[in-house]
Amino acid sequence: MSSAGSVAGNEHLRLFCALRLPDEILDGLERWQREQLAGAGRPVAHGHLHATLAFLGRRPASELPAIAAALRAAAAAAGEIVFSPSRYRETRSVGMLVLEDETGEGAMLAGRLFDGLEGVGVYEREQRSWLPHVTVVRYRERPRLRPPAPELGSFTPSDAAVYMSSLRPTGAEYAVLEAVPLGG
Repeated sequence: MSSAGSVAGNEHLRLFCALRLPDEILDGLERWQREQLAGAGRPVAHGHLHATLAFLGRRPASELPAIAAALRAAAAAAGEIVFSPSRYRETRSVGMLVLEDETGEGAMLAGRLFDGLEGVGVYEREQRSWLPHVTVVRYRERPRLRPPAPELGSFTPSDAAVYMSSLRPTGAEYAVLEAVPLGG
């Protein structure tokens, strides 16, 4: 884990905030990807699977402390977040596993985070509602798959994190800049 002080203030970083998933869920998702999505595109790597809360895009590194503070504050107030796999969904360039937010706490955390990020001027809330999901595959041509949702049962995210995304010819690479616990 890196600290916010490890990057220069005038550098720009591609940032997002997300919920990290327990190892056993990541293992189950990886098995499901192999079984259900083989040949559909580029599967998202085990260590890159997460539930996005807010994509911030290119931001000055000097904003990282405020972003991390907004995530810490939102996460500290979180109740028990419980997700379960609901369905597979495709967009123009990605396939995702939509999650059922069983307690509604995931959406409340996202709302608090949006408020905090807007308050420090680094985020503009999207018009659509937050959709809890895990991107599981990226592709150039939409495969139009209809796999069943994996049978992973209900699970709780392990924590939340501010990530940096670096674009490479082989795809995006993610690094956790700061991880924060969920709940007080």
